[in-house]
Amino acid sequence: MQHDPSIPDTGSPLVDHLVQLTYLIQTILLEAGAEHELSFIQIRLLGILRDREPGMQELAHHLNLDKSSVTGLINRAERRDMVERVPSPTDRRSFSVRLTDKGKDIVRTVGDEIERRIHNAARNLTEAERVQLTTLSAKMLYRD
Repeated sequence: MQHDPSIPDTGSPLVDHLVQLTYLIQTILLEAGAEHELSFIQIRLLGILRDREPGMQELAHHLNLDKSSVTGLINRAERRDMVERVPSPTDRRSFSVRLTDKGKDIVRTVGDEIERRIHNAARNLTEAERVQLTTLSAKMLYRD
């Protein structure tokens, strides 16, 4: 992979390569999302909702957004029939958010496309290198 001239040279190959890898993954997510008129934050929202039904506070935490921004995000996703609000089982004053059937279809379709593109990006890695990359990235992501 060639050095991206828009990124300052820090002198650290680790930093340089991880930043460029981040750009590669973001590009994959954005391109796959664009085909379904999904923004980066909508892709993140759908990714969170694929295996859980969080409340607004939990969503705000996962997305690193304030509650009012999450409310707007959910409102827009509801208008597109991707998500729905359901009463919270633990608090009558709040609600959880879950995928609709249409949202689940979008998650499958876009998820498959993202997976295909990431596997294509990693096509030069051996199986052992893929396992190693998975192990190392998990170690960085789940260090605490």
